[in-house]
Amino acid sequence: MQRKSSFDSAHIMYRSEELVSAASNRYRITVQVANRAKRRRYEELESFDDPTMKPVIRAIIEMSDELTQPEIIGD
Repeated sequence: MQRKSSFDSAHIMYRSEELVSAASNRYRITVQVANRAKRRRYEELESFDDPTMKPVIRAIIEMSDELTQPEIIGD
C-alpha cells in the first residue's frame, strides 16, 4: 500500500538547495534543520496536522519560507 504524498520531492529538493546555498556553513544549516525537526516532532505528538509530512521536510519548508519571506519572522 503506497501513500499519496501531499508534496513534490523536486520542490523539497529545490527548497533545501536554497537553504544550503544561502548558508555560510553547510554543516551548521544541516544541524539547524535537524534540531528544528526534532523539536517539531516532539511538539506535534499531541496534534496530527499532516501525518504524511515528515518533521524534516516540514522544517526545510519552514526555514526556506523564513529565508525568502522575512516578514514571517516577527521582531
